[in-house]
Amino acid sequence: MHVLVLMGGWSSEREVSLMSGAGVADALESLGYRVTRLDMGHDVAVRIAEAKPDLVFNALHGTPGEDGSVQGMLDLMDVKYTHSGMVTSVIAVDKQLTKQALVPHGIRMPGGHVVKSESLHFGDPLARPYVLKPVNEGSSVGVAIVTAEGNYGEPIGRDVKGPWQEFEELLAEPFIRGRELTTAVLGGRALGVTELKPKSGFYDYDAKYTEGLTEHVCPANIPPAIAEACLGIALKAHKLLGCKGASRSDFRWDDEKGVEGLYLLEVNTQPGMTPLSLVPEQARLIGLSYAQLVDAIVKEAMGDG
Repeated sequence: MHVLVLMGGWSSEREVSLMSGAGVADALESLGYRVTRLDMGHDVAVRIAEAKPDLVFNALHGTPGEDGSVQGMLDLMDVKYTHSGMVTSVIAVDKQLTKQALVPHGIRMPGGHVVKSESLHFGDPLARPYVLKPVNEGSSVGVAIVTAEGNYGEPIGRDVKGPWQEFEELLAEPFIRGRELTTAVLGGRALGVTELKPKSGFYDYDAKYTEGLTEHVCPANIPPAIAEACLGIALKAHKLLGCKGASRSDFRWDDEKGVEGLYLLEVNTQPGMTPLSLVPEQARLIGLSYAQLVDAIVKEAMGDG
């Protein structure tokens, strides 16, 4: 069976995607698959058509691999691919659309609203502390926590470095104190709960992908009721959004409020597959090696899972 591993691209998460793709390709080759590695350029459709794979393993992160664009292209080409389809990808990559899809079904997510970045220089959109994040970026790219004691200024200074210099619009949400938890779902099964403890600051891009900057507690040392809630919410969100393959749901838990303090932040339809990534780590909890995890994702995409 011939699998083309699509990786790289031009998003802010390019380097992470290249690491994910390399790991996936090595695993597939170890399992006996015929593998083509493709660092996505603007000729991607031509290159895929020339390669004629049985399946594309989508190892892209960010735009356009995670936002439905590549999925739509592959649908038009009638090429099978791993992970979620076009409609699911369009919704899940947009944090506001995700809320509109999940909150009516009883899933607790932070409030907030989208603001023009320019407006931040005239006043705060929410009471401090609050979080600013791009509406449709992953890997905590462009996240800022605005506090009363912070050094962004009040109002935020125009010359102060932050996501307001990179994005025209940002999602403003109340800051939820407490702990960072995450749960992976694979093929309709929630795998486990990991607590993420950054050595300093918060769980941003560097903390995610720089070895030694974040402690992973897997399984998380949390009350059984919280673990069960994370597993249940992650699986429910995966199904409601129509996710395929692997997904990962990220949570904040205010441990002073019990289950009522648990909030889903987002659902990642293209979770990382690097050596530091969370899905492979949780797969090991249920006895799946990295290669077996990759194989399971491929088999589901081919309709054999």
